[in-house]
Amino acid sequence: MSQELTLLTITAASLGFVHTSLGPDHYIPFIAMSKARQWSIYKTSLITIMCGIGHVLSSVIIGIIGIAFGMAIVKLQDIESTRGEIAAWLLISFGFVYLIWGLRKAYRNKPHSHIHSHENGEVHIHKHTHENEHAHVHADGKKENITPWILFTIFIFGPCEVLIPLFMYTASLNNTFGLVLVTSVFGLATILTMLTIVLVSLSGIKLISFNKIERYTHALAGAIILFCGIAIKFFGL
Repeated sequence: MSQELTLLTITAASLGFVHTSLGPDHYIPFIAMSKARQWSIYKTSLITIMCGIGHVLSSVIIGIIGIAFGMAIVKLQDIESTRGEIAAWLLISFGFVYLIWGLRKAYRNKPHSHIHSHENGEVHIHKHTHENEHAHVHADGKKENITPWILFTIFIFGPCEVLIPLFMYTASLNNTFGLVLVTSVFGLATILTMLTIVLVSLSGIKLISFNKIERYTHALAGAIILFCGIAIKFFGL
């Protein structure tokens, strides 16, 4: 492997790590949804990895199309910028809708008391929630299934801006092996960084007690994702 290719490979790994670490949208949605939905570590990891693959692969496809049609890097970066706008608005929309749904769920799940009388004259107060007792199993399962697909769709639109110049430059060397290597290293670094931050964050969250606000976890997840989208759209994070 040539010195130039070695340098490009190291650059790809570094950019993948930095690009992901500085972009809260790469991990906050998974942390928030995993906590709210009580996903297992396996399910959280699988969803994070699949979204990461879609995130990187979509930019690779854009790069391949750019090469095929002889498009300039500036044009491709404009396309990536547009995709970024779409992804930010999708994140904002999803966060807002989930926040409203979470508030509604929290309201319906508000604990309340009923007085129960028995034939022997004993009277006691029974505290419960209707949401947990009367939830429709199939409806809840449908929400559970669609959430990962929503995240995957958002990440398909999410651009890897730093990958395009790296991809195009490596392609200009007419080295297919080098192109595959550099792209793979960038993708692997991106996905591993996403997964590491998500799992480490969830391990830390487990140490925090949410008993008093447990019924608001869905609303909090929606709010966190909403503000994450706002930060990306309006503050360029």
